[in-house]
Amino acid sequence: QVQLVESGGGLVQAGGSLRLSCAASGRVFSIDFMGWYRQAPGKQRELVAAITSGDSTNYADSVKGRFTISRDNAKNTVYLQMNSLKPADTAVYYCRMIISTRIYWGQGTQVTVSS
Repeated sequence: QVQLVESGGGLVQAGGSLRLSCAASGRVFSIDFMGWYRQAPGKQRELVAAITSGDSTNYADSVKGRFTISRDNAKNTVYLQMNSLKPADTAVYYCRMIISTRIYWGQGTQVTVSS
């Protein structure tokens, strides 16, 4: 059984920074994909950033230049460094991993950016 545990959300003022973490535990043999998604009230869940096993990264246009995704393979952990946060970044953030061809989601962490 694999579990994803997220941390690092919270309340921050516009222009501030937060760092999200998501660690996979359990029977983790190979992680092919790690990504962060977010869902704001009344909106669909959207991809924020992703990183592959080959360290290729992909970002939503709205966060390019402000957010950075990274991974620590030894810790089975993916991070999302969020800088210059805007009220529009307010959402529940979810991590997603593909581990041995199966898809896993974290429980979500709330990020609230005040103006």
